[in-house]
Amino acid sequence: MVQLTDDCFAFSGPLMPIEEIERVIASRVAPVEGVEEVPLGTARGRVLARDVVAPASLPPFDNSAVDGYAVRHSDLAHGGETRLRVSDRVAAGQAARRPIGAGEAIRIFTGAPMPEGADTVFMQEDCRLEADHVIVPPGLALGANRRLAGEDVAAGGTALPAGRRLRPADIALAAALGITRLPVRRIVRAALFSTGDEVAEPGERLAPARIYDSNRVLIAMLLQASGAAVTDLGILPDDPARLAQALADAAAGHDLVVTSGGVSTGEADHVRAAVEAVGRLVFWRVAIKPGRPVAMGVLPAGGGESAAFVGLPGNPVAVFVAFARVLRPLVLRLSGAMPEPLTAYPVRSAFPYKKRLGRREYVRVSLKRAADGALEAFKHPREGAGVITSLTETDGLAELAEDVTRIEPGMPIGFIPYSALTG
Repeated sequence: MVQLTDDCFAFSGPLMPIEEIERVIASRVAPVEGVEEVPLGTARGRVLARDVVAPASLPPFDNSAVDGYAVRHSDLAHGGETRLRVSDRVAAGQAARRPIGAGEAIRIFTGAPMPEGADTVFMQEDCRLEADHVIVPPGLALGANRRLAGEDVAAGGTALPAGRRLRPADIALAAALGITRLPVRRIVRAALFSTGDEVAEPGERLAPARIYDSNRVLIAMLLQASGAAVTDLGILPDDPARLAQALADAAAGHDLVVTSGGVSTGEADHVRAAVEAVGRLVFWRVAIKPGRPVAMGVLPAGGGESAAFVGLPGNPVAVFVAFARVLRPLVLRLSGAMPEPLTAYPVRSAFPYKKRLGRREYVRVSLKRAADGALEAFKHPREGAGVITSLTETDGLAELAEDVTRIEPGMPIGFIPYSALTG
């Protein structure tokens, strides 16, 4: 259930900073309820509902990290080579037939259990064989090339924490522990529609003064990449009554309702009024560019429950940026996932730029390697928030902080790759 209240946000006055929106989402939005267990093969991208406690140590026994010869370090000569008798052979999946004796070496392969008494492994390429003896060089440290039992995860320890959005490596760790099913939170259910008399479905015959709807496709893909299940409700015309009814219907059975367009201040922007007619609009202006007209609110979902509402702008680039800074953190919070802050990597600007104080701006840039090896960011030549090719022809977003008013070539700036949002 969404727990946003009117005192969380400023409906008018100064634009809301990104940090304030993130704080409110973290403190006022509760994760969806419901837990299910799923097999490992379907767990990728799901949010872990409980800590996974290791039922056994990983690895379960001391083993060799290389192909070579297991020895007792105490048998090694100081300052010179050591000649040892090869007394046994241990492959992965087998065990030594007896403990290692003084002056002995045991041929061993990667992953094989360390013989009792052996504590160090020489790589085979560092050794030379002479009949049934092996000559090992000096200088190898005690315990070299030996993996200790439990050095990855100790039995009873937390292997994976609750709130982790499961990646392939996480699922591989569960498999290595012998786990076959994982407890995950219910998937966030998101309803999505576009608004506007000017918007048409792709594939339809395009009437004069109309454009094809790209925003809904973009938002759906981004929502799914963030772990939500999307119900596509199509396009609604600019009719306040129909919009209000559509919002009320969408809230029932969904955790989140997302719209595109109609949240600006124009006379034909009716989403704001529709939200206020059936629910509560709690903010609608954010201190970012592009993407300032972003609305957030609460819609009644029946049975005392409520759904979150987010109204995104009408321009596709503004949609992309607003998703990154507002909708993505909200979806992660609703899903019970740990926060995944967007990390801006340092690169060097190759362009001049002026911006307004107090607003965070995002510039579409491509990266190129300079002669000195540094990565330089080049601004796309077309800045309009409706230029979709400015997304397809660039690598990511340059993030310019609120206190910055001017960027000059050669200055350090932050870079967020698109893969951080769509991967």
